[in-house]
Amino acid sequence: MGDLVTMDDLTNEEIDSVLVVAERLVPVARGDVHLPLLQGKVLANMFFENSTRTRMSFETAMKRLGGSVMNFSSIGTSVSKGETLFDTMQMIDGYADVAAIRHPRQGAAQYSADAVSIPILNAGDGAGNHPTQTMLDLLTIRQAHGSMEGLNVVLVGDLRYGRTVHSLSHALVRFGVSLTLVSPPSLRMPDEIVSDLRSHGAEVVETETLIEQIPNADVIYMTRIQKERFPDEDEYAKVAGIYKLSASDLTGAKKGMVVMHPLPRVDEIDPSVDSTDHAFYFQQAFNGVPTRMALLCRSLGVEVPEEVV
Repeated sequence: MGDLVTMDDLTNEEIDSVLVVAERLVPVARGDVHLPLLQGKVLANMFFENSTRTRMSFETAMKRLGGSVMNFSSIGTSVSKGETLFDTMQMIDGYADVAAIRHPRQGAAQYSADAVSIPILNAGDGAGNHPTQTMLDLLTIRQAHGSMEGLNVVLVGDLRYGRTVHSLSHALVRFGVSLTLVSPPSLRMPDEIVSDLRSHGAEVVETETLIEQIPNADVIYMTRIQKERFPDEDEYAKVAGIYKLSASDLTGAKKGMVVMHPLPRVDEIDPSVDSTDHAFYFQQAFNGVPTRMALLCRSLGVEVPEEVV
């Protein structure tokens, strides 16, 4: 059994192992193979913040493996009556075998993990971490490039508030990736994260321009400028729509370069990119299902057979 609150909860060997299992579970995720490994198990989807892909892929993952799901939101529950997170999680501890939690407050996932005995999977905590997203991102990059060693990954957009890129950047440097960070000055990657990445020997370049990074990129990871994270709407207005990628921008890109996005997109990626060979964001979204299957099995101590038929 094991929590996954940040990527530090996994060694490189464990990351490799989970990704191998996730790849093995792709036919189950597609519904082509029935494998009820988690029959009789209950997942609590604890979403205190909006979600489409993360919540639904956790639910799909659990149900494809024969388990059942309780979907919780802060609307229509006792949270609206003032129930504390601690008390809510105590209830869930008695109702479910594992819980995925998304919460607007950074640190809420660790707090929940400390409060209960069931495994906790962090589905995003404020501007903190989003490790299950990182795992599906790593799977997608591996599918595209085979290995991560020596790749140049360009992270674009909201690097200040984007928990997705906070988790992903730490994981990528562990596998020998060079990072190019593209953002306006107000949305730069926090200094403490950049310092930490460099202290681990990572090559990190910071810039404000996207177009000139395209020819050398192996992965371009676009992100949405997150209006909901801004304390001031005027500050948001200054940077909204600052980076936009269209098919015509990709004419000088490497043949195998892939464009990724944690979604939802607003206007960062023009629909013209969708029909190019570079577009990997919908495959990336699907990869949430086999990846979260593998993580659920890991948390619950369930072995996935070598042959999935």
